[in-house]
Amino acid sequence: MTTSADPTTRAPWTDQIFVGGRFQPPAAAGTQLSYEKATGEPLGSVGVGDADDVAAAAEAARVAQVGWAALPPVARAAALRRVHARLLARSDEVAEAIQRETGGIRFKAELEIRLALAHLEQAAALATRPLGHEATSILPGRKNFVNHVPLGVVGIITPWNLPLSLAFSPTAPALALGNTVVLKPAPHTPISGGLLIADLFREADVPPGVFNVVPGGDVVGAALVEHPDVDMIRFTGSTEVGRHIARSAGGRLQRVSLELGGNAALVVLDDADPEVASMVGAWSSFHFQGQTCITAGRHIVLRAVADAYIEMLTRRAKRLVVGDPMRGDVDMGPMIDTRQLERAHGLLRASVDMGATVVEGGTYDGLFYRPTVVTGVTPDMPVFREEVFGPIAPIVVVDTEEEALALTNATAYGLSNAVMTSNPWRGLRFAEQVHSGMVHVNDTTCLSEATIPFGGWGDSSLGVPTGGDANIEQYTERRWISVQEQPPQYRY
Repeated sequence: MTTSADPTTRAPWTDQIFVGGRFQPPAAAGTQLSYEKATGEPLGSVGVGDADDVAAAAEAARVAQVGWAALPPVARAAALRRVHARLLARSDEVAEAIQRETGGIRFKAELEIRLALAHLEQAAALATRPLGHEATSILPGRKNFVNHVPLGVVGIITPWNLPLSLAFSPTAPALALGNTVVLKPAPHTPISGGLLIADLFREADVPPGVFNVVPGGDVVGAALVEHPDVDMIRFTGSTEVGRHIARSAGGRLQRVSLELGGNAALVVLDDADPEVASMVGAWSSFHFQGQTCITAGRHIVLRAVADAYIEMLTRRAKRLVVGDPMRGDVDMGPMIDTRQLERAHGLLRASVDMGATVVEGGTYDGLFYRPTVVTGVTPDMPVFREEVFGPIAPIVVVDTEEEALALTNATAYGLSNAVMTSNPWRGLRFAEQVHSGMVHVNDTTCLSEATIPFGGWGDSSLGVPTGGDANIEQYTERRWISVQEQPPQYRY
């Protein structure tokens, strides 16, 4: 991994942004250091943009979009396959960048790369899909054609927790369908979530201006949302910020697609195997330190299996190794920053003050937070009501399946949930009553596939999901063209 402390391996993006197909200094020459989360050591210095840089990127994208959309679909597909090849060739370097910038373990980094590759594969196939149909007419002699055309310039704002895969999941299909992109990566992950991706596009000879990256904070995000040349905003992040973007974009009638927060429930029915359920529960709450929108933030367990489930989940939490993912074989790395750690710990302490009991974990050393199991949780406690975004597994014990369903649905969020049972048809009946965009029977809450629309209900989402056939609705406009050989006779 290139660092600013090693000038002999200076990265092409050092102190740069990526606009119009090349790395260049930002207009105001702003820079920031990106840090390794486990050690605090600098990884490199990147450019930080402002409104002028967003304007330059939007203009480059607008100019490039006409020619990009006019290319034969097979040419766009070929460009995406070249990016796929470059990502595959540099996968070790990319994995290391993800590990260092996010604090994730190697498995998490490799999972991101597999997801990104899958999104590129699916997008390359999407580029050559038929994007229209002939519709019947009520009038003789009229032919009706309904097709999909690109939106134009898509602004993409991504989070720090899955910086690579959550950049490619919207970027790849948007490009496949003839749009161009301006990407703003999260300030925590400007390299693995932005500039390293830009380098893959540069190496793949994707036409200049088709893909642009402007790192920065709120100033860049606001400028991207407000720029008149940006036809759509795709945002992944907190519900609070999503609401602000929706209000801003709504005034200009700009299309938005928001993938927001969640508070997933893992439900363990009374016929579930507690050992298997605890394995799924541990992964659902503790992978990547619990820092995803589809992390299980609530474990709703029927009383008949509650004691065994708590014992086995606690045993799994005890044996997890927490440490630097670059310097040891560990199960969990550091939290992303002090602010996130303190927020999660504060929600835990407030719940303990209300009567909850920590049976494992609840301690930390620096940014390294132990996987935590909490019992005696009630629906009015902060760890049940709020998205914790930390490796904390709050357990609520209930007497009946009906009560479990009611508590599963007792949230404004509706992103992902899961249910464990020995009877998959019972699980299916339960899933069909859950108020969320995704429900998984006998699997983790943390699932994503490039072929399936990913999105939620309620406070978890706004707009069409990303993934699978939903990408066509997401990144295109419908157009109706009617044709007649001779105009009909109208009254005047």
